[in-house]
Amino acid sequence: MAPRAAVVDLDGTLLHGDTLLPGARDAMAAIRERVEHVVFLTNNPTIPPEAYAARLRDLGVEAAPDEILTACTATIAYLRAHHADDAVFAIAADAIVDQLRDAERDLVADPAAAECVVVGYDPGFDYDDLHAALRALRDGVGFVGTDPDRTIPTADGPIPGSGAIVNAVAGVVERDPDAVLGKPSRETAELLLDRLGVPAEQCVLIGDNPETDIVMGERVGMTTVRVRTGIDGGRRSENEERADHVVADLGAAAALLD
Repeated sequence: MAPRAAVVDLDGTLLHGDTLLPGARDAMAAIRERVEHVVFLTNNPTIPPEAYAARLRDLGVEAAPDEILTACTATIAYLRAHHADDAVFAIAADAIVDQLRDAERDLVADPAAAECVVVGYDPGFDYDDLHAALRALRDGVGFVGTDPDRTIPTADGPIPGSGAIVNAVAGVVERDPDAVLGKPSRETAELLLDRLGVPAEQCVLIGDNPETDIVMGERVGMTTVRVRTGIDGGRRSENEERADHVVADLGAAAALLD
């Protein structure tokens, strides 16, 4: 296998939380020696690319902000393409709202003024937010989720993620979202390929999650490699059979690129 570009998932593949997985630093150096382009991919919508890149550099991993593609980055790109001038009401954590504001989206505090509603991870999500969603999501108002992850793995066990909140809102308004960004959405895959500037068949995607990483890579025709370093301990999935390669860790994935 001799790809021109590598897409590397972050949590569960390169990192566990704020800690590099064993051998990950050397593995990334080896991957960079073998490909022309690298992009790091994550469904975490709360951390901006600049902060992710700084975190990786502090850990000794080469990374630039334009090499980080997050679920919030993909959401902002979708809003620019489909809701460029719309008033946006966000049901999401402050860290997500801040990124929307920095991207110069027209944010409104009154749900009745919404022309598009963005729903994402929010540890403070409550009944009042569901009521606000009912007020905001009238006929013709856009409904966008940042990512589909129903749970987020942590050292203390899974916690509810963006997908759980998106599903709760969808249930109360009796309507599916117009789009849910992040992996494995086609919109995010297309944004990724545009950033890489390399045809999908010349890319390898390395990740630990069969339901998001592997499905997205397969969807656009990338070579897919599943690593067994995810916090689920490499639990088998029906989508695992769809991966082109299954290996122990990122170091083993790097060796495939020789």
